Amino acid sequence: MIEFQWLWVFVALPLPILVYYFVPAAAAKRGAALKVPFIKDFHAPGEISSPKRRNLLVKTLGLLAWCLLIVATARPLWLGEAIELPVSGRDLLLAVDLSGSMEVEDFVIKNRSVDRLTATKFVASDFIDRRVGDRLGLILFGRQAYLQTPLTFDRETVKTLLHESVIGLAGRETAIGDAIGLAIKRFRNINKDSDETHTQADKILILLTDGANTAGEIEPLKAANIAAQEGLKIYTIGMGADKMNVQSFFGTRSVNPSKDLDEETLTKVAELTGGKYFRAKDTKGLDAIYKILDELEPIVQESQSFRPKKSLYPWPLGFALVAACLILLHNTLRLYRSS
Repeated sequence: MIEFQWLWVFVALPLPILVYYFVPAAAAKRGAALKVPFIKDFHAPGEISSPKRRNLLVKTLGLLAWCLLIVATARPLWLGEAIELPVSGRDLLLAVDLSGSMEVEDFVIKNRSVDRLTATKFVASDFIDRRVGDRLGLILFGRQAYLQTPLTFDRETVKTLLHESVIGLAGRETAIGDAIGLAIKRFRNINKDSDETHTQADKILILLTDGANTAGEIEPLKAANIAAQEGLKIYTIGMGADKMNVQSFFGTRSVNPSKDLDEETLTKVAELTGGKYFRAKDTKGLDAIYKILDELEPIVQESQSFRPKKSLYPWPLGFALVAACLILLHNTLRLYRSS
């Protein structure tokens, strides 16, 4: 169906007729003229009535152009069939650690060693693509925690901003408690601005880190207790391999690159909020964790729909331009013949 956004513009449709009948015509300029009593002899047979036909044609084209301009100004839109949008009602925040330890290259992607943040981007991108119907947001934290992307259905934006993040952007240390606190604050603001009823399963925080809490204003366990009261479920992911071979002055030796990972705190944070702790030692393990998280049962809400809109104003505007060009061409030919 067709819809006009500015329907009131059609009030101006009879304006040319009103001007024609109520506005006095401009006085014609009188100049020297030669008057002859036999003026009709200067016309060829059949040409006496042609000026009236020409005037009728010009007026018709003029009125047509005016009507088409009014239609174009009213901004006509073509409304397509309603399309159902899958909406689960789940609000899901991703909190990604950007501390200095995330640059350790103990993950492998396509037979190439990469740092932990690159592996996170690689795996999380597929996870984001699969979360159709969820509102996703992104928190980046290091020494401070920042809301990089508010909750949105625009998964491409979330993915793009995740890929643009760099290690050390939020500081070299790790403020796990502040990241949880920021998520709590964000969900509180949503509850204030929304009339919908949120349950515990509505609000999910997936927190990924490779270390322990070394900065911030609030302890992770204290933040977890508040999150539990707010109905925020937290899934924690500890990143880092158990064993890594490094070159030293004395040759190759095996080290534990994840010795600073505080698994005990991450486990307690998840348990306090009804979530779960996962350990990601390699890329496959990290991908498996996100697939498990991807299977969370969505909360069914009323489906949303939208009708695609296509602007149609170029068509009447183009035809009005054609009518104006025909009037111009007609007047030009008349002047050419009269000369």
